[in-house]
Amino acid sequence: MNAIITATELASELAGPHAPLLLDVRYQLGGPPGRPEYEAGHLPGAVYVDLDGELAGPPGAAGRHPLPDLAAFAAAMRAAGVSAGRPVVAYDGGQGWAAARAWWLLRWAGHPDVRVLDGGLAAWRASDGPMSVDKVTPQPGDFTPAPGAVPLLTADDAAALARRGVLLDARAGERYRGETEPIDPVAGHIPGAVSAPTAENVADGGTVFRPAAELAKRFTALGATPDTEVGVYCGSGVSAAHQVLALAVAGIPAALYVGSWSEWCADPSRPIATGPQPG
Repeated sequence: MNAIITATELASELAGPHAPLLLDVRYQLGGPPGRPEYEAGHLPGAVYVDLDGELAGPPGAAGRHPLPDLAAFAAAMRAAGVSAGRPVVAYDGGQGWAAARAWWLLRWAGHPDVRVLDGGLAAWRASDGPMSVDKVTPQPGDFTPAPGAVPLLTADDAAALARRGVLLDARAGERYRGETEPIDPVAGHIPGAVSAPTAENVADGGTVFRPAAELAKRFTALGATPDTEVGVYCGSGVSAAHQVLALAVAGIPAALYVGSWSEWCADPSRPIATGPQPG
């Protein structure tokens, strides 16, 4: 199953007998909640899901976006209409990071059929897809999480993977190198990690993923192949989910370190590398 879907493909599926459930996951790091934008216009039938409140637990020692409480997550997904037997398509305002977080979390929790709208809301509008301001009240779903369907890394796992496989750092290069850190208290990267900014997954200036062959070429150059053990982290496990999604498009399975740099650097006993090399 492909992990992404185009706007044209989605329009066709929505018109068919087995329409997927749509989750609107609009989110801006440090910005206002996405619900007002959702209420101003969304894909017909889409249900709003809040990343901070429903796709992550409270920030703390485990990072800025740790895994949510499993029971709370299950309840939120059922309230949104998620059922194991119905496909799910997540989208956001275009960047793809928040939609990818929903994709990864549902896949990790055992949902068998989740995709991300490639290019998000911008791609839908560009294809002349209809918008709605109607209030959506979904039928409650029956989704019961069965965590562990895709691999998850702890801090110790990430450190070990950086030594025996390939650990990709999805943040901007200057944050990886330790030149600046606008969010977390310490700059640098996990020793052994390879810089792989998420922004390079998409076409220049856009939000649509590069073709699978281009992504495979990019990741191969970084040492990540289908035969390599691959892990990904970012600042708080959101943009890294986009990297895991890009790797999936390229045919390369990868594990996510959800705590990411925000968890790693919170423990002063953990080593930190700086500069352009893995360290």
